[in-house]
Amino acid sequence: MPEIELLARSKFFFFLFVVANTFAQTHPNKIIDSLLTTGINEILLQNYSDANKIFVQLDKQYSNNPLGKIYLAATEIAKSVDYEESFNSNFIDSLLTLAEEKTETLLEQDENNIWYNYYNALIYGYMAYYQALQNNIMRALSNGVESLQGFKKCLETDSNFYEAYIAAGTYNYWKSAQTKFLSWLPFISDNREKGIKLLEKAVQHSTYNYYLAAYSLIWIYIDYEQSDKAISLSLKMLKKYPDSRFFKWGLARAYEDTDIDKSISVYTELLNSVETLENRNVYNDIVLRHKIAMLYNKKGEKKKALKLCNEILDFQINSVKIKEKLESRLERVKKLRKKLLN
Repeated sequence: MPEIELLARSKFFFFLFVVANTFAQTHPNKIIDSLLTTGINEILLQNYSDANKIFVQLDKQYSNNPLGKIYLAATEIAKSVDYEESFNSNFIDSLLTLAEEKTETLLEQDENNIWYNYYNALIYGYMAYYQALQNNIMRALSNGVESLQGFKKCLETDSNFYEAYIAAGTYNYWKSAQTKFLSWLPFISDNREKGIKLLEKAVQHSTYNYYLAAYSLIWIYIDYEQSDKAISLSLKMLKKYPDSRFFKWGLARAYEDTDIDKSISVYTELLNSVETLENRNVYNDIVLRHKIAMLYNKKGEKKKALKLCNEILDFQINSVKIKEKLESRLERVKKLRKKLLN
């Protein structure tokens, strides 16, 4: 599940396209529009199986349109990030490759069609995000630039195509955030404010992508030390999606900077939600307990913090990959436990 540590992991493509909705305008095909809207809503509600069924239907019913395959990949990526599971790389790669082939065929028919160019930009965007999550930063950069070029072409056709603002805003912010230590160089500029303004504009105007822009903006506010804004936006999103783990992670992290008790409360809600998932790999069980333990320690409630540390160290972790991912965190848990016992 995304948290502040994932910001570095996904670099400047943090949640650039995952659980992406579709267009500021509605798709001209009403059936496609309806299937997209319904499927995207299921992703936001974390009903991945239902979302998958809808996008399979879209793919079968409109086999020449790449959207079904694009969103099947999006669903798989979102599920893996949410559950902290290994990516089904072959499946995701094949879906995006087939979507790319379909889009190339469409562009050969009409290279100026705004929807065809949008499909192309969206595919490259998912590729960039997916590669960034796997720390393949050079390929992520390359595909990210291709995606932005596609969105710019959309803007040439329609200046109110706000998805382009979301892509450009997210890219501008995280690229600058990751290179700010070089800002003294004449050819390196700080575009974080520009990125925020683009995303804020998208939040004000976009329809389906409103939630994507909001999600990106929440974590950008946190990184930019504007946690009050992150809290306000998170609470607004949670009014429509009260059980969304995506928005609760942002809210809990933002509260860390302003209200420890509220942060503990939201992290506990997240933990309760995670514990209802079947066949989970316990990664998030451990991460959330550690976060809550650190906050209790900060409050001076040592017994509660110690109890959580003991629970973490009692977990049986069967997956070698999960053990490797948790290695550094478990060392920190041991250090915290030792400190609490002294």
